[in-house]
Amino acid sequence: MQFGPPRQARRPSLTPMIDVVFLLLVFFMLAARFGHDLSLPVATGGGETGYEGPPRLVTVGAGTLSLNGRETALDALPDALAPLMSDPSDIVVLRPDAGVDLQRLIAVSDALRAAGLGRVVVVD
Repeated sequence: MQFGPPRQARRPSLTPMIDVVFLLLVFFMLAARFGHDLSLPVATGGGETGYEGPPRLVTVGAGTLSLNGRETALDALPDALAPLMSDPSDIVVLRPDAGVDLQRLIAVSDALRAAGLGRVVVVD
C-alpha cells in the first residue's frame, strides 16, 4: 500500500519565537524600572532668600496629615493654610514621615497645587 510521495520537511517559522522574545524583553525592561526607588530633589540652603513668615510645615503620614503639628484632612488643608499665607507664592514645606509612599506625597502636593499654592518644597 502506498500513501503518496513523501513530502519535504518544512523549516519551522521563527516569527512566533521572535514575537515571544520581544514580549519578554519589554516585560523585563518594564519590571526592572519598577524596582528602583524614586528619589525626590533635595532643597539646599543656597541660592534663595531664607524662609519668611509663619511656619507652614505639612507632615504627611501614611494615614494622617498635619499642619504645624495639628491633624487636618486633605480637603481642609488649603483652608487651614490660608491664614498663614500672605501670598499664594509663599512656600509650603512638606515633610513625609518614615514609610510614606510616594503616591501619598504626590496626592498632597497635587491637592495644594490645585488650590493655587504653587511653591511646594519637600524636605527630608
